[in-house]
Amino acid sequence: MTCELEHVSPYQLLVATILSAQCTDRRVNMVTPALFARYPDVASLAVARLEELESLIQSTGFYHNKARNLLGMANGVVDKHGGEVPDSMEALTALPGVGRKTANVLLGTAFGKNVGVVVDTHVARISGLLGLTEATDPVKIERDLMACLPRAEWTDFSHMLIHHGRNICVARTPRCGECPLYALCPGHRPRPGEAVTARIARPRARREPNGETPRGRA
Repeated sequence: MTCELEHVSPYQLLVATILSAQCTDRRVNMVTPALFARYPDVASLAVARLEELESLIQSTGFYHNKARNLLGMANGVVDKHGGEVPDSMEALTALPGVGRKTANVLLGTAFGKNVGVVVDTHVARISGLLGLTEATDPVKIERDLMACLPRAEWTDFSHMLIHHGRNICVARTPRCGECPLYALCPGHRPRPGEAVTARIARPRARREPNGETPRGRA
């Protein structure tokens, strides 16, 4: 399973991942060809005019912030790393617009380094459904997943869950009938014709200090 963001270099993947925030990969892939034709490397992006950059990425949403982050990232790479995208978590997350999730995408996909697990909305939701974590904070979810997966599988696992969330375990209309993980998923919906056993929660009886159950009131 591979990253769905189209790229041919760490620079392109970093830009595409920043643009993918609150945006589909499909939309990003529609925008980046013209963007990379205009700014083929970090050096050219670092001297881009803000207004021109915004016009090229406008359809990805939140384009004002994304444009500023792209300029800040490019200037940081030029000034601190000689124009070469760094390959460490510490250096990447020090760049504007680059959080741990983005850094994990870049390290795992572009550099082949399994430093962590990418936790986006799909990974967070499905790992919870599968009972792999009870956390809701991305950092804690990542920690739980790292503990239960072999390090060599961290990057591929992220890609697989993201792909699964987009195509099968869709948040609003999950296609449980087609899911290969159905038998393993505690959070699945019943398939057509499948018997459902309703669980009725019964309140626990309150006990007095002497251990006896109090009688109901008349």
